[in-house]
Amino acid sequence: MSIEIKLKKGLDLHLAGAVADPKAAPVKCQSDTVAVTPDDFTGIVPKTEVHEGDKVLAGQPLLRSKMCESLKIVSPAAGTVTAVVRGERRKIERIVVKVDPTGEALRHNTKDALKGRDQARDLLLASGLWAFTRQRPYDIVTLPEAEIRDIFVVGFDTAPLAVSDDSFTPDALEAGVKLLALLTDGKVYVSRRQGSSLPDIKGAEMVDVKGPHPAGTAGPLIAAIRPVNKGETVMTLSIETLERIGRLVLTGVVPMTTTVAVTGSEVTEPHTASCLIGSEIKPLLQVCIDDDHRHHRIISGNVLTGVKVGIDGYLQFPYTQITVIPEGDDVDEFMGWASLSPKKMSQSMSFPSHLFGRHRNFSPDARLLGGRRAMIMSGEYDKVFPMDILPEYLIKAIIAKDIDRMEQLGIYEVAPEDFALAEYVDTSKLELQKIVRQGLDYLRKELS
Repeated sequence: MSIEIKLKKGLDLHLAGAVADPKAAPVKCQSDTVAVTPDDFTGIVPKTEVHEGDKVLAGQPLLRSKMCESLKIVSPAAGTVTAVVRGERRKIERIVVKVDPTGEALRHNTKDALKGRDQARDLLLASGLWAFTRQRPYDIVTLPEAEIRDIFVVGFDTAPLAVSDDSFTPDALEAGVKLLALLTDGKVYVSRRQGSSLPDIKGAEMVDVKGPHPAGTAGPLIAAIRPVNKGETVMTLSIETLERIGRLVLTGVVPMTTTVAVTGSEVTEPHTASCLIGSEIKPLLQVCIDDDHRHHRIISGNVLTGVKVGIDGYLQFPYTQITVIPEGDDVDEFMGWASLSPKKMSQSMSFPSHLFGRHRNFSPDARLLGGRRAMIMSGEYDKVFPMDILPEYLIKAIIAKDIDRMEQLGIYEVAPEDFALAEYVDTSKLELQKIVRQGLDYLRKELS
């Protein structure tokens, strides 16, 4: 018997550039190089394990955490380290590996992995898959020493233009759940879209979720089942990571391929592509960007939470989507942001698009369309925020750095992605995700 959750609050953004047939076979894409970006793994202060010119196996550590030597970030492919890119104050920005198609993968001994908690944790740390998990509070890579109350696996994605794949191997999912169950005295919950073809997984508590975005994220799932209190830690991960864990248990090797949805209004034929995690962006977009002489914004991820990258950039965690939209800096529009064009996408009833927004796919660009200002509208965030939290008051407490107030308002339950929709509908144009990230980092620093 599964748990049923129905979200009444939220918002599905109807954008042009969706994949026409998500179940079609993905296009295979070869990348000459792959890269690991430490900033994708929040909470890890990295130090390098390799130097330029070193030969590495797929799954071999490239970086370790300074605070926990056993926490590693591994190479997605076998090959040669061609660059250790550093920024200001010698911060490691990325490590680039030239792919050797004939190279081998590091094989792990999984014989004792299911014997106990320590063995299961050691395998995930050694394989690099521990870095693919997140914990709440703080929305950072799960601390290896944390006592995990429950584990939440997000089984589908409701972000704009995202593609959810139900074609997982049941044996791998079951093996992954079996290993994760050793890490906690609580339960392993796996969410799925109501009506999905994803079967029940032995050992997991299945959760059928209905409702608009952010139904496919961890925050509402945790809040509806068992919210996080002060002093508790829960682990979250995607179902793709769960399958990788299961395949590791079954074969001793971590699968380093991923299926990426190439989407957006500036993509001529949106499709899915199969490639290595951390692959180059250029081969994925080489022949499918619309040649309309407009400036393009390439986003690794979705339009709400993704990271802006260049055509010479790399896929960034969680490695499942690329979105290409107009930049908007080359647009000469009458009345600018105040234009009442029906082509303009907005949730405000002041715009004509509100009358038929549910029946039309819009093609927004990356312009801010207005200026940042103080919070002048109340109740905006609540309309799209499904968790039992007062988001506006929590944001104000974070800005004021009032720790007691933050704790009372539920700071331990949230992550920046939970505020992505609130940021979109915000009339004041505040960078809510950035504010929440700074608040979580400040809280962690003060309480550690």
